[in-house]
Amino acid sequence: MAGERTCGCAMGRRSLFGAAGTVAAVGAVGAVSACGAERPAPQDIRRGQVVGSTDDVPEGGGAVFDQSKLVVTQPEKGEYKAFSASCTHSGCTVQEVEEELIHCLCHGSKFDYTTGEPVTGPAQDPLEAFTVTVRGTDIVLDEG
Repeated sequence: MAGERTCGCAMGRRSLFGAAGTVAAVGAVGAVSACGAERPAPQDIRRGQVVGSTDDVPEGGGAVFDQSKLVVTQPEKGEYKAFSASCTHSGCTVQEVEEELIHCLCHGSKFDYTTGEPVTGPAQDPLEAFTVTVRGTDIVLDEG
């Protein structure tokens, strides 16, 4: 139909809801997930937007921005690094940046605040890195 939105699998919204109406509630959830409609990561939603302020990120330290699930560090004056705030061990949100380390207090993992690499386990994989741009005092998550 003209003007009908699709979910990416070319199934129109009306068709999707029509199909969902003919099956049990579990089937409806399956129809939506069959379309590949996963929730986007918080970082993907925030791309191109302000995620924090440079005033919140001390030189030689960092800050966790819960809403965007990012931890931003400033290893050297004016140099900002951004990483996913989701610990690679079990998905807990990292809680703090102290002594040049990003700390996940759930199970004790620690990550290097300049690279996101694990320093102390149980995490074995690095935090996902993102790029940010500073505009005035705004920290903006880059588009891609």
